[in-house]
Amino acid sequence: MDEEEKEVNRRTWWIMGIIILALLVSVAVYYIWFQQRQMQEMTEMFTLEKEMWSDEAEEISLQYEGMKYSVNNDSIFALLITEQEKVQRLQEELRTTKSTNARRINELRKEVETIRKIAASYIVQIDSLNKENEDLKQQNTQITKRYQQASSQAAQLSRQVDQLDEKVQRASQLTAVNIQLKPINARGRDAKIDKATQLMLTFIISKNITAPKGEQMIYVRLMKPDDSILIKSNYGFFRYENKDIEWSMTKHIEYDGEEQPVTMYWPVEEYLSPGTYRTDIFVGGNRIGSRPFVL
Repeated sequence: MDEEEKEVNRRTWWIMGIIILALLVSVAVYYIWFQQRQMQEMTEMFTLEKEMWSDEAEEISLQYEGMKYSVNNDSIFALLITEQEKVQRLQEELRTTKSTNARRINELRKEVETIRKIAASYIVQIDSLNKENEDLKQQNTQITKRYQQASSQAAQLSRQVDQLDEKVQRASQLTAVNIQLKPINARGRDAKIDKATQLMLTFIISKNITAPKGEQMIYVRLMKPDDSILIKSNYGFFRYENKDIEWSMTKHIEYDGEEQPVTMYWPVEEYLSPGTYRTDIFVGGNRIGSRPFVL
């Protein structure tokens, strides 16, 4: 009986050993499975985190791209390009870093958060600059309007001054009236044009108290029927409308502002055909009288 009990005890311990071994194996297998499962879950979590921070970096890069088109400051534009390049390098590293490298993923996460703060500060600065630029544009528009108004007023005043000056100039110009041209003979009597020895020109310079007083030079142009001018060998030129033109006769007078008669003679030394002659009288660069005559 003792042998039987011993055999039963041995079998019992053997079974218990097998059970304990089976339990230990089961625990070991479960532990390994649990570790693998935990590692897989962590890998999946870090993969998702990588994708999330990569998307965040992409969004920041797009923000920088948009900011580049809303800023006109060259220095800030260059900084935006530099920061965008940093974000793009960070995106590339996030893409290539293994999901199992938890330490580096955490480091990259911190870098993305730092860059996001920098991007936010740039947005604030650019908004502030754009607001300042808009205020400056409005001020510039107001200044431009004031300048245009002032320029318009100055131009209007200048036109008024020019008009007044023109009126003063017109008012101060001399005027020749009662212009007469007739051929006369050697005795001073009226003659036909082909018998005349002189052409006598008479006119009156009207009274003008605004005209300059003192010595004045009168220039006369006598135009023949063929529109050629009567000139002598000692003829000269005078200035009229920015051109030098020939004169037929000249005469100095002393003008005192009162009405003044003037008589001038043209010695006939050439053949003068009958027809329409014209007389133009000039003083001080202005034509003060003109009249045609049928001789």
